[in-house]
Amino acid sequence: MDITRKKSVDDVIHQNDEDPEAAQEHGGGLKKSLGVWDLIGFGIGIVIGTGIFTLTGVQAKNNAGPAIVISFLIAGGVSLLAALCYAELAAAVPTAGSSYTYAYTTIGEIFAWIIAWDLILEFALGAAVVARGWSGYIAGVFNLPDKWFAEEGSVVNIGAIFITLVLGYVALRGIRESKWVTNGLVAIKVIVCIFVIAVGAFYVKTSNWVPFIPEAKPAKSSGAELTAPLWQFLTGVTPSQFGVAGVLVAAAVVFFAYSGFEAVANLGEETKKPERDMPLGLLGTLGICTLLYVGVCLVMTGMVNYRDLSEADAVADVFHQVGVGWAGILIGIAAVAGLSSVILVDIIAMGRIGFALARDGLLPPVFRKVHPSWGTPVLMTALTIGTVALLAGFVPISVLAEMVSIGTLFAFVVVSIAVIVLRKTQPDMKRPFRTPLVPFVPILATLCCLALMASLAVETWIRFLVWLAIGLLVYFFYGRKHARLAKVDIAGELTQDGTIPGSPQ
Repeated sequence: MDITRKKSVDDVIHQNDEDPEAAQEHGGGLKKSLGVWDLIGFGIGIVIGTGIFTLTGVQAKNNAGPAIVISFLIAGGVSLLAALCYAELAAAVPTAGSSYTYAYTTIGEIFAWIIAWDLILEFALGAAVVARGWSGYIAGVFNLPDKWFAEEGSVVNIGAIFITLVLGYVALRGIRESKWVTNGLVAIKVIVCIFVIAVGAFYVKTSNWVPFIPEAKPAKSSGAELTAPLWQFLTGVTPSQFGVAGVLVAAAVVFFAYSGFEAVANLGEETKKPERDMPLGLLGTLGICTLLYVGVCLVMTGMVNYRDLSEADAVADVFHQVGVGWAGILIGIAAVAGLSSVILVDIIAMGRIGFALARDGLLPPVFRKVHPSWGTPVLMTALTIGTVALLAGFVPISVLAEMVSIGTLFAFVVVSIAVIVLRKTQPDMKRPFRTPLVPFVPILATLCCLALMASLAVETWIRFLVWLAIGLLVYFFYGRKHARLAKVDIAGELTQDGTIPGSPQ
């Protein structure tokens, strides 16, 4: 069986209406109920969360200093390049599979599976990490016992399990209900981010920005080889903190703060006018979030010296340090709202990826079942909720946050390549939005993503490769044989270029 067999773009576009009997059996397709502001709401909902409320303090203190602002700009710039590529494909091929489906139509099934497996890692692990962060913040706001809510020292993190189950229920009930909850949470945290910038500006001391890029110094020796960025490990350069290298390391890590915006592309089948709204939703999300990130980072590093930043709740803590404790409490509440929306959108996105995989036969067909009233992939979403709840409740996984970044960057590389491939193989395909300066922009996006991946730790690469190896075993023992294209492959109906013929128009 050909592991590089491809789906045609026409097949993707018409995959919900080509088999009415199967559609009826599985509950039909997903409901179209989203507009451009709903997409931006979901995008901001998943992007603004752990990255701004926790990673800023960790990376400013340990790698970048005040230049954490530059790190966020670098990560935002790379995300923008990738978003331009996503926008073209999301508008032309609106699908629940996002980059997984784009890979399926361009470079083949095995690569599509790898991307999907990679996205499962990103959304499941991301949701679990954020759920534990939510639990820690709620414990700080209400002075709850560490035994059940702390990141360290708790046997079972009750808070993380609780919020996962509550938001999972919202995700199950339908995209409209999820939209209302997400938009409400987004409004709270955007208002508070603006509040942080406006009020914090009065407490900024420019002396705290000097030096803006702290002088490079050797990294701590304990486990330096595995914690060193990959490029330093391969070149033999002594691992270091701060300096230009530290800014790049921080950029690779805070990329986590942007990871998830591609979840907007997973909502293509539920968008009323995807050809117009998908590009606006993707680019609008990135523009708003980047402005808020840069503003908050400038204020935060200006209010206190970067060496004094808290690694747990940096944004709230700087207000406590300057004597504005009431503002810190308000920010803590906003962080709880912000983290809640991230968990919700992560669960929604993972459910759609599983739905797309099951529809293509790479997962058992039971997972493409759509609830007749709620219009959601109910079994896949339920499995997602259970998995995230277990991870969040029992596994201290904050050390794996970098894996979310490497997974996202890898997906961005594939999407960028897909734009170039489809421009060559499908030159006449309808493209409501066109990525500018092709192939320059996709090539630049690919190189930038690879550069950030090379700035991630060696141990992150090891964990990532192990996860991919497990995914390949699942594919070769199940997916390859049960894929919908496998039946066509056996029947000898594939076209010469390896794609399945498109559905009748």
